[in-house]
Amino acid sequence: MSLKIRLARGGSKKRPYYQIVVADARSPRDGRFLDRLGAWNPMLAKDDANRVQIDADRAKEWIAKGAQPTDRVARFLDDAGVLKREARNNPNKAKPGKKAVERAAEKKQKEEDAAAAAAE
Repeated sequence: MSLKIRLARGGSKKRPYYQIVVADARSPRDGRFLDRLGAWNPMLAKDDANRVQIDADRAKEWIAKGAQPTDRVARFLDDAGVLKREARNNPNKAKPGKKAVERAAEKKQKEEDAAAAAAE
């Protein structure tokens, strides 16, 4: 059985509140879970101490048993000093797409043609 440390959503519409839980990877997001490790309230300010509450000792136990945290939970565990999370880097994400490159080349060509026509 593969275990995940993940978020289970609670709260009302447009007022999210998440529980940090250990669950079987096959169970649904808000479904059955094995253990509750903490909570995350994204509605609170980022500098608020009550925004993320996590039981670090129980999290360490579950990680030792083979539970894999999701990316968001790994961020919380990194802040708590339980787990070291490597920062992700995708240098290609900021590059423009193929069509945008083509449009830029066409625009540059038109400007060069207009400049050449004005020089003549």
